[in-house]
Amino acid sequence: MPRIVPSLDDAPRDSLRYLLSAALVIAGLSVGSEIFVPIALAILLSFVLAPGVRLLRRCHLGRVLPVLLMTALAFLVIAALGTLLAMQLRGLADAIPQYQATVLDKVEALRGMVSGQNMSRFSDFLSSLGQHLQAGADGRPSAGSAAGAPVPVVVAQAPKMPLEVLAGYLKPALHPLAVAGLVAVYAIFILLAREDLRNRAIRLFGAGDLHRSTAAIDDAARRVSRYLLTQLAVNTVAGLLVGFGLWLIGVPSAPLWGVVFGCLRFVPYVGPPLAAAAPIALAAAVAPGWSTALWTAALFVGVEAVVSQAIEPALYGHNTGLSPLAVVVAATFWTVLWGPVGLVLSTPVTVCLVVLGRHVEPLAFLDVMLGDRPALEPHEVFYQRLLADDPVEASDLAERQLKEGTLGAYYDDVLLPGLLLAQDDVAAGRLDHGRQERIAGSAAEVVENLSDHDAAPPSDGGVDEVPDDWRRPGAVVCIGARGPLDDAVAGALAQLLAKRGFGAVAAPHEALGKARIAALPLDDARLVVLSCLDGGGAAHLRFALRRLHRRRPDVPSLVGAWWRHGGAAGAAGRGSADAAEGRDAVSTLTAAVERAAAMASNRDGRPAEAEARARDPAVSRS
Repeated sequence: MPRIVPSLDDAPRDSLRYLLSAALVIAGLSVGSEIFVPIALAILLSFVLAPGVRLLRRCHLGRVLPVLLMTALAFLVIAALGTLLAMQLRGLADAIPQYQATVLDKVEALRGMVSGQNMSRFSDFLSSLGQHLQAGADGRPSAGSAAGAPVPVVVAQAPKMPLEVLAGYLKPALHPLAVAGLVAVYAIFILLAREDLRNRAIRLFGAGDLHRSTAAIDDAARRVSRYLLTQLAVNTVAGLLVGFGLWLIGVPSAPLWGVVFGCLRFVPYVGPPLAAAAPIALAAAVAPGWSTALWTAALFVGVEAVVSQAIEPALYGHNTGLSPLAVVVAATFWTVLWGPVGLVLSTPVTVCLVVLGRHVEPLAFLDVMLGDRPALEPHEVFYQRLLADDPVEASDLAERQLKEGTLGAYYDDVLLPGLLLAQDDVAAGRLDHGRQERIAGSAAEVVENLSDHDAAPPSDGGVDEVPDDWRRPGAVVCIGARGPLDDAVAGALAQLLAKRGFGAVAAPHEALGKARIAALPLDDARLVVLSCLDGGGAAHLRFALRRLHRRRPDVPSLVGAWWRHGGAAGAAGRGSADAAEGRDAVSTLTAAVERAAAMASNRDGRPAEAEARARDPAVSRS
């Protein structure tokens, strides 16, 4: 089995160096936004266009022509959308004065709902102030001006030439056109040099393992491309639904709000409410009542619910692979750096970073910080709670996991690997005996808290098939081999055996001592299970088995070789012989229960005893 190792990297880190590097990267992204924004847009566009380019190349159109065709098609679509948005915005701006009366009526109605003399005085003050400001702006003397004051002279400007008027219209569009041109150039070169860029990335991040690095980067590129294409298709459908619905309701500039909704849906959680705010406000302004606004709000809620809860899960899962906090932080971060464009790019860019972090080892911290996968494995969380002396939270987490599994599986997959991590720390000298006892006590409390849960159903019969002599208390004795951690596993095993119908009891490891082994309750024992987490103590385990045999030579012994389940560092890493070699041994608690059931199926137990003697040279010699 694979070794169980902690996922936390305990290598020293130079915190100051990382902080300075992060600060320099952020400063560079902010100062160089005019360069990095087109590059980011071009990279995302290249991911979207790459499948189409590959398809055209399969049609034997060469290498350059497919790139040019797909890029031209993409920018034709973008230009058409830009023209549509400009026309819709112009029409909306011309129609806004028509809604002034409706807006004022609703403001008066809302003001009437807020009664109070102070509110009325404040409103009168604002009205008076507005009249004075308006009088000053029109160049007319205000009510408080002195009679006979000189009239200000206004210098009229000469009419503008046609070229000046044209330049005034083109100047605001120059920057977007320049950005679009840069994006087009970058996208073309990225698509043409895609293989070269891949090789450079392999050289940079994984030249030591070409096979793994190539597979990882190709897989990352496919995942990002598939995600962006799927998200683009889903958002386009959502935008069309919203635009059509707003047109049916009667909200002006419905295509505009459909495009805005489709674009802002790239920002989960935050984007849809932002996209819905302006259309709802406009719906309230165009109609005398509130029904249009309510229908508009219901449309956005309904479309978002259907798309996010039905369409998206069916296509690519319930989420983007980002944690909810990472989505909000990423939206804030990129918006502060790059403005509104950063808000739209935040989630796609962050998804790309997380995918790279999952496949490129030097960038693994990005997956840990931003991804939605748990930072710690369940057995690591279990051990961490034991270190914190918090068995209550460990039990609560276990209750959640047991909703989808059995008690035996939980002990094998979580409790046993977690205690193997503790045994690693014991071998490394990080846990003294007192700390071991506290951890073992917390683990025993978790086992006790889970006593009401059912164990795994028997595979070869029910509880009624356990013979009567195996049901008596003390028929199976589970005893720790060396320390309190072994005792904790022995207690969990005794609980599983009792749920199976055996008369199992647990005994502490001190009972194996020379002075106390005579008091060990073995009179009714049919089987002794020696629980051991440390496979490096071969001599200690051998002498413990000899003492047990001298006490009851007719009782077979079963070694719980738990270190084989995951390979604790203290067991296999020091070159010692396997302490369970040639003995009747198991590596999981479930296997121990099944082995006990197999032994109990023969009511006199003699074959099991003979098998134990044959497999245990120490027993035979003694």
